[in-house]
Amino acid sequence: ERVGHVPIPPYLDRPDEPTDRERYQTVYAKHMGSVAAPTAGLHFDACLLDALAQRGIQTVEVTLHVGPGTFEPVRTERIEDHRMHEEAYTVSPEAAERLTRVREAGGRIVAVGTTVVRTLETLAQNAAPGQALRPGSGRTRLFIRPGFVFRLTDALLTNFHQPQSTL
Repeated sequence: ERVGHVPIPPYLDRPDEPTDRERYQTVYAKHMGSVAAPTAGLHFDACLLDALAQRGIQTVEVTLHVGPGTFEPVRTERIEDHRMHEEAYTVSPEAAERLTRVREAGGRIVAVGTTVVRTLETLAQNAAPGQALRPGSGRTRLFIRPGFVFRLTDALLTNFHQPQSTL
C-alpha cells in the first residue's frame, strides 16, 4: 500500500495517478488481497445497486483475489496448453446458501466479471450435481475457454478484454 502502484489497465497507456487509488476500486471491495480491481464491477455504484434491489434483483458477494497472473497473456500456440494462474477465493456460508437456493428455485445467476465466473464455476465443480454448494476458501486455476460447460453461471456482464488475454 505504501510503495506500490495502482495497476491500471494497459489500454489506458499512462502511468497511474494518485486519484486512481479511489477511482480504480469497486464500491463493494472489502478485503485486501487483489493486485487489481475486478474491472466489470467498476460500473456499479451504490445508486445502481439500490435500483437493482428495488426491482427485486438480489446480489450475492463472493471474493476472488485477482492475482498478478491476470496481466499475463496466453503464450501457447494451442489454448489447451495454457496453464492458468492460480487465485484465491472465499465464499461465505450465506453466499453459498443463497446461490444454492436461487439455483433450486430455477432462478438465473448473472456474474459480474470473469473473476466471479471463475469463483462460481469452481464452487460448482467442487459440489456433486444436485447438491448444495459448499462455502469456504480455496484456490482456483479454472480457465474458461471455448467448450467449457457452465454449471452455475447463466450470464456474464463484463468489459471488453484485450486479445490473447486470460480474462
